[in-house]
Amino acid sequence: MGTSRFFGALSMAMLAAPALAGDFDGSQPLLCAVNDIQECVADAPCQEVSAEAVGAPRFLVVDATAKQITSVGGDDPRVSPVERMERVDGKLMLQGAEDGIEGVRDGLAWSLAISEETGRMVLTGSGDDVGFVIFGACIPR
Repeated sequence: MGTSRFFGALSMAMLAAPALAGDFDGSQPLLCAVNDIQECVADAPCQEVSAEAVGAPRFLVVDATAKQITSVGGDDPRVSPVERMERVDGKLMLQGAEDGIEGVRDGLAWSLAISEETGRMVLTGSGDDVGFVIFGACIPR
């Protein structure tokens, strides 16, 4: 079977498998992939940027039980503590704040919403005159 046919069949099998109750409710760790990042700065239209351009990881492990989010890949995994967590209207909502690089005024607040039905996620971050909207999807780890 050719590579493209294999991945096509694998994708169809994954789409056909229904999410189980509890898969995305925070009861188990999730592996999340970043699909799209929009960067918005004051007085300018938002624009699509790459994860590398803004120092964002491509993959995250969301562990609501341990109250932390960990970047996956790269030489130096980052861990961000979850300071607030709630389940609202079928979404797992997590929030926190980061100082960033020591000595640099780059701290930001973040909020992550994960659909308990589909695993799709939206992560937002805001700092001094800049905001980010990150779209992605999660699977049970």
